[in-house]
Amino acid sequence: MTGTGENWPEGGSEAFAGADSGLWVRGVDYVAGWREAHEVADRLNRALGGVGFELSELRAVASTDESGCGVVRVAGLPGVVDRLAMVLANLADGDGGGS
Repeated sequence: MTGTGENWPEGGSEAFAGADSGLWVRGVDYVAGWREAHEVADRLNRALGGVGFELSELRAVASTDESGCGVVRVAGLPGVVDRLAMVLANLADGDGGGS
């Protein structure tokens, strides 16, 4: 925003607090949740690399949710994520993951 700030919502930054705001909540231990998620994401990234995926194209990313619980998200290029989906579908079908 530029100018005098006349369009700033009443209540200042507190008007943006809430579950979807992206702001941290006082008293929530985000570090413990992130640390756990980071360990799991690292393990998944090693496994992805071990089966031929490039981490520049597909990777697990650690974060936390609004309550401080660890969250691992898989982020990647659409075609590469599709390839991962095919590998997992083949494993589920029992053919060993060959694609």
